[in-house]
Amino acid sequence: MADILHHFPIKGSPQRVFEAISTSQGLDSWWTKGSSVNPVQGGEYELDFGPGYDWRARVSTWSPDSDFELTLTESEDDWKGTRLGFHLEQQDGTTFVSFHHLNWPQANEHYRTSCFCWAMYLRLLKRYVEFGEVVPYESRLDV
Repeated sequence: MADILHHFPIKGSPQRVFEAISTSQGLDSWWTKGSSVNPVQGGEYELDFGPGYDWRARVSTWSPDSDFELTLTESEDDWKGTRLGFHLEQQDGTTFVSFHHLNWPQANEHYRTSCFCWAMYLRLLKRYVEFGEVVPYESRLDV
């Protein structure tokens, strides 16, 4: 199994970061093309990334302003059953984000591409929370 891990600061409150990672408005501003969410423990998330990429996930960890994790239930084979999540800690007006995407079946080409893409998307999350910047979906990996 392979894991993706990132740790980075965001100048903003844990409440604002949690909103950006767990609500439709937040997710659609930096990651998904569209989403429908049930933001509670065990809730279902529909994640739209364009034609052929209508994925589903279940909330496996829900602790407001602290911890949020999704387990992918319908997705590409490499992502199915993986868990992606966030742990938030505040210190002096900054929220330190520990991101994980766990249980990849192998460190293959798709895994390596996803490592890069997560870094790019998490940068967009940071810019969204800090500056309100929303990049159009089609341009997100070109910024």
